[in-house]
Amino acid sequence: MANEGLRERSKARRREAILRAAYQLFAEQGFEVTTIAEVAERAEVSARTVTLYFPSKLDLALDRFTSMADRLAQVLRERRPGRLAVDALEDWVRDKLADPDELDDLSDRMFDLNPQLKAVANARLADVVEEGARLLAQERGADPGDFGPRMAAAAAAAVISELCHRPEAADIDTAMRFLRAGLATLPEPGEG
Repeated sequence: MANEGLRERSKARRREAILRAAYQLFAEQGFEVTTIAEVAERAEVSARTVTLYFPSKLDLALDRFTSMADRLAQVLRERRPGRLAVDALEDWVRDKLADPDELDDLSDRMFDLNPQLKAVANARLADVVEEGARLLAQERGADPGDFGPRMAAAAAAAVISELCHRPEAADIDTAMRFLRAGLATLPEPGEG
């Protein structure tokens, strides 16, 4: 049993080393020109090891973003009965963004230098927005295609994107007040 824990910690360290190396290289020289071999060399692993952890270079580049988006969708789906989606979102934001690490900073730099990656990430975020709109509509007793829930979910996605760059508590407070105020202006289902 102790060996399993050691093995899992070793895999986690190797995975993080690969991510760190990739994000550094993508931020330094760009996503397109960076090769898996260069990532492997910087991470001090084989190229095969990199591809065992990340099947493609795009999977590698978007790993943290995809994990974050998946976790947010899970938090919203699995909130306890009666818990508002905006409350679950706030808890997630405060938990996720409260303690940024070096990989978060490298990820930001990587996205800044590589707009094509940011475009792919935004497309994936659109899926989370769709999920959020569906959940919000359900919570309000509205149709998932209604404008209000879709607009609120899109605003929440924009707020999250901005908070990823400014995760200070005061900014989170402002963002959540903004979202709650916006939700308060939505008409009840069936109203004009």
